Amino acid sequence: MAATVNGEGILLAEWDAQVTQYVDAHTALGKPVTEEAASTAVLEDMIAQVLLAQGARADGFELTQETLEARIEELTKEVGGAAKLAEWQSAHGYTEATFRTALKRAAEAAYMRDKIVTAVPRTAEQVHVQQILLYNESDAIAISNQLKGGVAFDALAAAVDPNTRGELSWFPRGYLLEPAVEEVAFSMPVGEVSEIIQSGVGYHIIKVLERDQEHPLSPDAYLALQELALKDWVAQQRAAAQVVLAP
Repeated sequence: MAATVNGEGILLAEWDAQVTQYVDAHTALGKPVTEEAASTAVLEDMIAQVLLAQGARADGFELTQETLEARIEELTKEVGGAAKLAEWQSAHGYTEATFRTALKRAAEAAYMRDKIVTAVPRTAEQVHVQQILLYNESDAIAISNQLKGGVAFDALAAAVDPNTRGELSWFPRGYLLEPAVEEVAFSMPVGEVSEIIQSGVGYHIIKVLERDQEHPLSPDAYLALQELALKDWVAQQRAAAQVVLAP
């Protein structure tokens, strides 16, 4: 076993096979990874799948034998027959029994994943923000001083970025890639201009244009919050789980 999660095992052969696939896929994309990094990433993903499957069972989900057999029959047709499926199983470290177990676990994990993401509301507290983004501190200080001197924010935002005029549109908590900007945005009253905020991409000065406690999420923001909900659920379960890694 590569690991056990609350007593449920992850096969070493299955883990090894997935690590090879992970390395090969990243190499093909021109983004090579070390085997150590791949091993860690794959194992964490497999642990997450087991936790999701266990959550599905705890929620009362049960994959019937008929459904499992139908899925195996479908896969058999897709790969070109029973011999091809058996060849694939062997190449990926499965026996017939362990393949069925893994297939069942995948279906259970998919059920729980769907339940978590579909529970995310379609509205959320959001702010509508405009920003001025500079790439060196001296420019940011100069712009900040102009704003404090009474120059209109919109005029400076348009001068710095004529295409977008600094428009960040509406966004909820957990959406921006720069948490420092998001934290300030949600702490400011409408109409206020921030001090300079330094992030990994540059120096931001923002203005909150509007705030709404129940604003409809854009498709992109909704997807981001779904991913965040799934990540948080797995993290909570991982923290409470008994995970034993192979020596």
